Order: sequence, then C-alpha cells, then structure tokens
Amino acid sequence: MKRILYLFLLLPLGVVLIVLSVINRQPVTLRLDPFSDVDPALSLTLPFFAWLFAAILVGAVIGAIATWFGQGRHRRIAKREHTEAHKWQSEAESQRKRADELAANLAASQSAGATLAVPSPSQSGGDHDKAA
Repeated sequence: MKRILYLFLLLPLGVVLIVLSVINRQPVTLRLDPFSDVDPALSLTLPFFAWLFAAILVGAVIGAIATWFGQGRHRRIAKREHTEAHKWQSEAESQRKRADELAANLAASQSAGATLAVPSPSQSGGDHDKAA
C-alpha cells in the first residue's frame, strides 16, 4: 500500500520539481539592504529554482517544529502514563513476590505438621457472638 502511495505521490512530485528546476534557471537576486538599490551590502544571487527549494525546505522545517510543539501535550501525557504504568507494574511484582513468600511459608508450616485454621467468613460471623 505504501509503495502505491509513494508511486502516485512522490513520482509526480519529483517530475514537477525537476521540470521547475530546468525551466527556472535564471538568476534571481535577494537584496536585504533596503537603503541602497545600486550596490546593496547584503545580497545573494541564486537560480530561481534554488529559492523555490529553499522556501519549500523552510516551510517543511517550520511545519515540523510547529507539529512538534503542538504534540508536546500528548508526549507529556504519554510520559506520565508510562511512569504510572511502570509504578503499578513494580507494585504488582512486589505483591506477587509477597504472595509467593506467604505461600511458601504456608506450605512449610503445613509440611511441619502445624495446621493453620482460617475460619471462613460464614463461620466467623456467628461464632464471635456465642464465645462472648
């Protein structure tokens, strides 16, 4: 799917850029000195297609920077959620280790002959009133 998209998008774009480069070869001067028309102190002469490519490049860079700043909120949320997920994963691991230790202690105590009597919730509710 990507190859078809590239074929139909980038190939014609490349052809158009090559044609623009060949057609617009005449030199164009950019003058940055507003006070002197005859001999400007700051001027740069390049072929017109170079100015076109520079404008496209500057626009792409500005767009990338604007997108990066615009997505900063989403990156911050993702970082916070990643940190919280890591915290909860660590908590789950520590609880898993604790459960394994308790199970090992219970198995050791049962193998030693000592039995732990853990009353069920239905037995513990009525027995306390009778014992008192």
